[in-house]
Amino acid sequence: MGTTIRDVAQAANVSIGTVSRALKNQPGLSEATRTRIVEIARSLGYDSAQLRQRIRRLTFLLHRQHNNFSASPFFSHVLHGVEEACREHAIVPALLTAGPADDTIQQLRLHAPDAIAVAGFVEPETLGALVALQRPLVLIDLWAAGLRSVNIDNAAGAALAMRHLFGMGRRRVAFIGGSLAHYSIAQRALGYRRAFFEAGLLFDPSLETTIDGGLDPDTGAAQAMQRLLDAARARGDAPPDAVFAYNDAAALAALRVCLANGLRVPEDVAIIGFDDIAGASHAAPALSTIAVDKEALGRRGVELLLEETPATPEIVLPVRLIARASTAANPDDANASAATLQALATQAQST
Repeated sequence: MGTTIRDVAQAANVSIGTVSRALKNQPGLSEATRTRIVEIARSLGYDSAQLRQRIRRLTFLLHRQHNNFSASPFFSHVLHGVEEACREHAIVPALLTAGPADDTIQQLRLHAPDAIAVAGFVEPETLGALVALQRPLVLIDLWAAGLRSVNIDNAAGAALAMRHLFGMGRRRVAFIGGSLAHYSIAQRALGYRRAFFEAGLLFDPSLETTIDGGLDPDTGAAQAMQRLLDAARARGDAPPDAVFAYNDAAALAALRVCLANGLRVPEDVAIIGFDDIAGASHAAPALSTIAVDKEALGRRGVELLLEETPATPEIVLPVRLIARASTAANPDDANASAATLQALATQAQST
């Protein structure tokens, strides 16, 4: 017979109720007592899954760098999906934003959640502390080995964007990326590089640039685009004939810089983003993008939390290409890309 909660209570010289509160991260205990009981339970090999209860309260944890919904609306839509699923399952959701200087775990204890959904980037130390809480946990737009997660197919989205640009005849395709500590951005950067290999084209590292982490995304992307143009001028090279940006906000900033430098979009520089935020379709010219069902990310995260034994702990949602005027004066021209891609593949095989 395995270790029981009574065994843990006897070893810690506390009541069964105290053990239950400690392992469920409920209020009413000192931090020292809670930590001591959790360590004793671990040393005895107690399976905390035995305490699994119906999820009534969910905390949606978002890093403070993502908490500018007006400038970066992606996670506001994810939160809407979480709220929608919570309503369907009679769960009370709460939003907690935190940064590296905050005591995130203490704030979570004040929330007293039954489960936690972590969205976007989080420091590895914080993630480790969240796992140690032994609460049902799901990662959204984030991945870590052994944990439940819901992501979009970032690599496939990057491949779609690049194939679209290659199909339009563009070869000097630049990439504006962000911090590779973000799982989704790292996957998109990987897809960007891999696309050149798969198309039989040479990859030019000088065409890849990263936003300065100390700047807001809009300013950082604008400066990154200007660096690409200035570097090309300094080398006496032609500017990039296309730009793939890691998200739509960065793509829109790049578009403004190109226009300000007298470049025509898409005639001189084709531009495509990722996420399909509302502003993409209203830009002038309208921005081509990779569409993401952002609400579905949130909904599936809650649903994955509620599954006792999920068929797969890692869910990957599909994406789709939306071709607009920023990559082709007539977006219908995108349909002609298949023939060009086939020619590229044939050329690569013959070399």
